[in-house]
Amino acid sequence: MTTTTSPVTPTNPNVAATAAANSGDAKAPSALSSDFETFLTMLTAQMKNQDPLNPIESADFAVQLATFSSVEQQVKTNDLLIALSGQIGLGGLSELASWVGMQARAEAPSYFDGSTPIDLAPAAQSGADAAVLVITDSTEEQVAKKLISPTLESYAWDGTNEAGQSLGAGQYRFSLQSYAAGNLIGTDPVAAYSRVVEVQAGANGAMLTLEGGAKVPADTVSALREG
Repeated sequence: MTTTTSPVTPTNPNVAATAAANSGDAKAPSALSSDFETFLTMLTAQMKNQDPLNPIESADFAVQLATFSSVEQQVKTNDLLIALSGQIGLGGLSELASWVGMQARAEAPSYFDGSTPIDLAPAAQSGADAAVLVITDSTEEQVAKKLISPTLESYAWDGTNEAGQSLGAGQYRFSLQSYAAGNLIGTDPVAAYSRVVEVQAGANGAMLTLEGGAKVPADTVSALREG
């Protein structure tokens, strides 16, 4: 009587790792890095059940062991990088904490409290011989226009329209229309100073919350000054 031994297909740790990842189990990387003894048990079973007429080369076992160890180390490296990234983010956030209470200049809506002028940084386009400051409210409706010199680098808006009427407290956004020989040659946003009230860590970097509720990325701030 002839006994037929069915060959056992060598276990490939790469396939096992891929299957764990595709299963959607969030704990797969952790299990992979902590289940080395299970892998050795599987490897031993594989050796015991291999086809005696066609045994697996010892080099194949070494490759499997090395591959598993490599994947295990990669998981640990990824965990370490994630931890370092979090620490770096917190470090940057602690540095930006000193910005709270200061005035940041950014192209964002600025809050007018009804009495304190808002300092602006208009920049007319090259070749402009006239400039018009356009003010819009929180609904993006145009509420005022001011004719200013195209050479101005700073302008304090007092919260009034072209007729001198007060527009009241609220959030306002500013843009500058540049003219040359009576023709509009471009419209650009105008940066305004606003007080920083909060710094938050965001997915794309630190975010600043300005007085009035507007939020801007920290890296878009072009100037800071005492509040």
